[in-house]
Amino acid sequence: MLKIIFTSFFFLITFLNANLLQEAIDNAKEGSILKLPKGVYKGSIVINKPISIIGKEDGVIIDGEQQGTVIQITSPFVTIKNLTITGSGDRHDTLDSAIKITNSNQSEISGNIIKDSLFGIDVSMTNNSIISNNYITSKDLDLGLRGDGLRLWYSNDNIVTKNKLIKSRDMVIWYSHGNEISENYGEHNRYSLHFMYAGKNLVKNNTYKYNSVGIFFMYSQDTTAIGNTIQSSLGATGMGIGLKDVSNFTLKDNTIIYCAQGLYIDRSPFEPDTKNWIEDNKILYNSEALHFHSISENNVIKSNKILGNIEDIINDSRGAKTDLNEIVNNYWDNYEGFDKDGDNIGDTPHKVFQYADQLWVYDQDVKFFYGSPVIALLNFLAKLAPFTQPIFLMADDKPKLKM
Repeated sequence: MLKIIFTSFFFLITFLNANLLQEAIDNAKEGSILKLPKGVYKGSIVINKPISIIGKEDGVIIDGEQQGTVIQITSPFVTIKNLTITGSGDRHDTLDSAIKITNSNQSEISGNIIKDSLFGIDVSMTNNSIISNNYITSKDLDLGLRGDGLRLWYSNDNIVTKNKLIKSRDMVIWYSHGNEISENYGEHNRYSLHFMYAGKNLVKNNTYKYNSVGIFFMYSQDTTAIGNTIQSSLGATGMGIGLKDVSNFTLKDNTIIYCAQGLYIDRSPFEPDTKNWIEDNKILYNSEALHFHSISENNVIKSNKILGNIEDIINDSRGAKTDLNEIVNNYWDNYEGFDKDGDNIGDTPHKVFQYADQLWVYDQDVKFFYGSPVIALLNFLAKLAPFTQPIFLMADDKPKLKM
């Protein structure tokens, strides 16, 4: 009798510890569709064949039980849809993720809720796939200790659209080309979108609020960013859009508002005989509208609306050659000229100089006094009767009087 009880107990424990979902995957034929009813399923599953796993109703939960990666995909033609995925491990060295997809193509990850997972969706060497309509948040950790919500590594020609990243770390597009990043939303992250060594990507109609940095492009080329809204990047150096060593970029119809630095330009364009086109953007109510660092020339800055910023132009490097950019037909609310012939073009150029109140640009200790009566008085006297030669930064030869 004791033997029978012990044997029954052994089979009960084995059943409780069994990964029934993994068994179903292993037994499924290629091309199968597994439609899961409401319930909690054990994670740490591996998908190595073309199949689909779809939650057929709300409440389908895949729980990683705080160990490793919850779902790992190593096959093309895989669909993961309408699931709640939770409880990855917390190790950065193994990139513990809700979903990790590698060496795949023509797969789809859509409509999922990802929470309590260090990294959200980790995509590497995966092409021609769709990642859409996912809600992603990380573990409840300090900002720098969270994992990235979405990562593309060496992955090309994917569509990443309508995802929502909340309280994650970064959305990363590195060494990845030809991707469409559109209509995503990011809030309370670090880099809401970060590119490195990535070319020919389309960044369209995304909205990013309350992140440290909106969109930052590094060491990249041939990319278009159009119709994006970046609002309230947080902190003393909160940035809207940053360009670092990039060439042949188009920034068009973007709105950058309530950031410390609106548009940051560092050694861009980088490649010889190339340009960047910065046109028809709204740069509104930032501490700094355009911030130039290091040598940055041959940008075409045209037909932008520059309104309500504390500073229109900041040049923190004496050799940045700000005046060698083509700056024309922008609207500047600080323009002090007239339009006597009514053609909506100012009769005189809009010139920007660096006066005494911008001593803090080169000495950050002085920034403590920025906006104080003493600095304001120095600035007034410098403009009224300059006691030092102000530094010429740029001129818009044809400023617009209205947009």
